[in-house]
Amino acid sequence: MISFNETSEPARRDPSIGIIGAGNIGRAVAATLARNGIAATLSNSRGPDSLAETVAEIGPSIRASTREEAAAKDIVVVAVNWSKLPAALAGLPNFAGRIVIDANNPIEAPLFKPAELHGRTSSEIVAGMVPGARVIKAFNHLLAPVLAGDPRSEGGRRVLFYSGDDADAKAELGALIDRLGFFGIDLGPLSIGARLVQFPGGPLPALNLVKFD
Repeated sequence: MISFNETSEPARRDPSIGIIGAGNIGRAVAATLARNGIAATLSNSRGPDSLAETVAEIGPSIRASTREEAAAKDIVVVAVNWSKLPAALAGLPNFAGRIVIDANNPIEAPLFKPAELHGRTSSEIVAGMVPGARVIKAFNHLLAPVLAGDPRSEGGRRVLFYSGDDADAKAELGALIDRLGFFGIDLGPLSIGARLVQFPGGPLPALNLVKFD
């Protein structure tokens, strides 16, 4: 007999999360996940041993992994210097419908010279490097210290923009954003949303908005 406090449905498993890139944005994403006790693997080009101190500082729910292991997760955050993206994503298996979050901007220090995109959005270029993935643009428009900080520190919920072409993938990411304490705003398809948040060029990068309930 099933009581009113029981259910015949299996418990839903949290999606696994991998992060490719341990620079400022990659670490900021890891920090906000860790603050909420959400497990994730963090990777870089130098291997897990080089990240031992970093993950120890971030929190116990974050562990170091290889690039290949991070790329095998349900949700894969890619946050790599633009010029290093091809090498970071080369040779990975087809993503087979898994979610890839493009947290990159087509510019990097020290010169901050915009990359030549030939009329495309940076997300369109990233999508070509991750065959089979459902690509969502997110986590790139805030400065890393703001992204890593408490999203409720201003008394409301800090806004995170996201965009993509797959409704189910966006719904899954939207649920994660809400769980992290942010207020997610869906900017529509990549062709529109990615241009709005892309730096340089878009009007929304570094815009720190707070939603008050």
